[in-house]
Amino acid sequence: MSATPNFTNDSAAVPEMQAGESIASAQPTPAFSPLYQQIKVLILQSLQAGEWKPSAAIPSEMELAARFKVSQGTVRKAIDELAAENLLVRRQGKGTFVATHAERQIQYRFLKLIPDNGDPSSEGPAQRHIIDCKRTRASVEVAKALAVRPGDAVLQVRRVLSFASIPTILEDMWLPAAPFKGLTAERLRDSNGPMYALFETEFGVRMVRAEEKIRAVLPDTEQCELLAADIQTPLLSVERIAYTYNDAPMELRRGLYLTSKHYYRNTLN
Repeated sequence: MSATPNFTNDSAAVPEMQAGESIASAQPTPAFSPLYQQIKVLILQSLQAGEWKPSAAIPSEMELAARFKVSQGTVRKAIDELAAENLLVRRQGKGTFVATHAERQIQYRFLKLIPDNGDPSSEGPAQRHIIDCKRTRASVEVAKALAVRPGDAVLQVRRVLSFASIPTILEDMWLPAAPFKGLTAERLRDSNGPMYALFETEFGVRMVRAEEKIRAVLPDTEQCELLAADIQTPLLSVERIAYTYNDAPMELRRGLYLTSKHYYRNTLN
């Protein structure tokens, strides 16, 4: 950062920010905020700018306190919130690291479907079948979700996730074409880790939060075939918009979930 701000107390005014600068830019910015929240914003800006890459260690609390001219306790509180939001990961005796979707505790953060026995590990990892990945033009609806113009180039991906060899989730995804240049069905099939980990390591796009809409639907004939389901079987429809830093939408995902042996679990704070 070109200049080090000098904070003097917990009621110091947040420096004026341009629209879209912070991860919570869609919310009104208060005139004043606690000092640790100001430090959190500055750390987020460094994450967004790529100063510290996924899985890399960030400077120690002491170094950040010196950098921002605040107490170590203030930095600790800011880091605590970022860790709670799964943007940073603390490792005992090693330091604090930028979270990555390749990590076990992070990679299934957005997958909320749990087997009836309550133990996701009992099924092992999902088996993924990539059906298609093609370049197309954004419809009005897709363009609105991804904050692009209708007709702009997007990538459309379709896949089926199976658990214990039983097709369970059918997903259609739309991604803005520019950030994901070079993404193909073959590349997705060759990837062994979570899709979001691939986006992060190969395309520099890290999904940090998501919004979902959920409703019950009946499948059409093609969806029944892909999920081996009866046409009268109710499915859980989950529509998700995933965002990277700066609240930039990077993915529209529509999933159909077969819930005969699973349930959808979310934690509300």
